Amino acid sequence: MKTKKLITVAVAFILACAGLSACGNTGGTSNGASTQSQKAETPKPADLTGKWKETNPASAQQHMEATIEGNTITINWVTSDSTSLYWKGTYEPPTNAGDYSWTSKGDTETMKTALLASRDSTKKFTYTKGQLTYKQTALGVTTTIKMSKQQ
Repeated sequence: MKTKKLITVAVAFILACAGLSACGNTGGTSNGASTQSQKAETPKPADLTGKWKETNPASAQQHMEATIEGNTITINWVTSDSTSLYWKGTYEPPTNAGDYSWTSKGDTETMKTALLASRDSTKKFTYTKGQLTYKQTALGVTTTIKMSKQQ
């Protein structure tokens, strides 16, 4: 009788150990596949090139539009019948994902001949959550211009 109990306990112990070994299996491809699916893609820097339009104009008759192309940003005052240069300067694309800002160096030679152009030599631009912003001063009033990218 003791032998029967001993054999039963031994068999139960062996089965329990075998079951635990199977649960802890680290070999095979299923574990590698789940590791790959858990890896998220690395976020990419925003592509700011293209056309931008002011989203908070002070007047329905005029607004600002920007074009970022190559290493240049150009901003114009736009009305129903005219377009006038406000800013032309350098553009430095973001190298990391997320919020971004850069200080544009103005093309003062080009801007000095434009009546409505900024007289600043530099201008800070900020990109946050799909919106491009900068400060503009006209007639002694400073306004934060907000722009969204056009399709």
